[in-house]
Amino acid sequence: MKDIKSLVDLIGNTPIVQAKNIDAGKCNLFLKMENMNPGSSIKDRVALQIINDAEKNGDLVKGSTVVEATAGNTGLGLALIALLKGYKAKVIILDKMNQNKIFHLKSLGAEVMLAKSDVGPDSPEHYVNMAKRVAAETDNSFMANQFTNKSNPLAHELTTAPEIYNQMDGDVDAIVCGVGTGGTISGIGKFFEKNNPKTEMVLADPEGSIVKDAVEKKPLKEADYKWLVEGIGEDFLPDTLDLKYIKKAYSVSNEEAFQTIRTLALKEGILGGSSSGTLICAALKYCHEQKEKKNVVTFVCDNGEKYLNTAYNSEWLKEKNLI
Repeated sequence: MKDIKSLVDLIGNTPIVQAKNIDAGKCNLFLKMENMNPGSSIKDRVALQIINDAEKNGDLVKGSTVVEATAGNTGLGLALIALLKGYKAKVIILDKMNQNKIFHLKSLGAEVMLAKSDVGPDSPEHYVNMAKRVAAETDNSFMANQFTNKSNPLAHELTTAPEIYNQMDGDVDAIVCGVGTGGTISGIGKFFEKNNPKTEMVLADPEGSIVKDAVEKKPLKEADYKWLVEGIGEDFLPDTLDLKYIKKAYSVSNEEAFQTIRTLALKEGILGGSSSGTLICAALKYCHEQKEKKNVVTFVCDNGEKYLNTAYNSEWLKEKNLI
């Protein structure tokens, strides 16, 4: 009976597999299977760290309501852990996100509100500003605020990064991440700067997002909200993003991202979410530029079952001019 765990105990320690049927040039491409977390995404790690730290700090007490602005997966992680720990959850989610995420959130007892996905960060209708307003209007609330909360990158510094390091026996040449909040690439980057500075942190950014331009120190334009992948790409630079760790950046189109995850399913049998297509496409671009063998790690960020009605639906793809 000692080995029986709670669902929260299953967060993290996800496996890494090698993609052996996709052409990665001279490189070895490895995929960390974050879709195998209980909430089926990498954001479970962030949600757990944020809630645990808030409890330690006294920001979360009996009867509290957790409030968050999200593309879906952080909200799902928070709603799941809030449910298991006896809190309520209010989630403000972008209206372009998959309907299945909304159904999932509601099934966990979360209250869900939709925010416009095509308004800038200065608008009161921007999802972060909406969440701040909801938190202010809710008694005994705690706003997780993944975009500013340092528990976000800390989760990846303490768990994701050392897992990768140990699973790869320290032999990692590059790690490819997207940026939604910047927590993943910043937390992992901080760990590897200390423990294996040869490892390059590489950004995968959807076309229309401003983050690649920021990495390359180009003038920042307003975001073009044409990207269809969910969970990554930004119209502002979050406080949890530390650009200094990022050595290289790639832009990935909608067509490239959605084709890549369909190829992943057909070649490797892995059903990944839409952001995984962006990451893996950028990882392959990096791999094909290399003149010598390197070990490259990226993520299957979440489970593709959430996107069966979109990313894996030929009619939807035709409607969006993606095939």
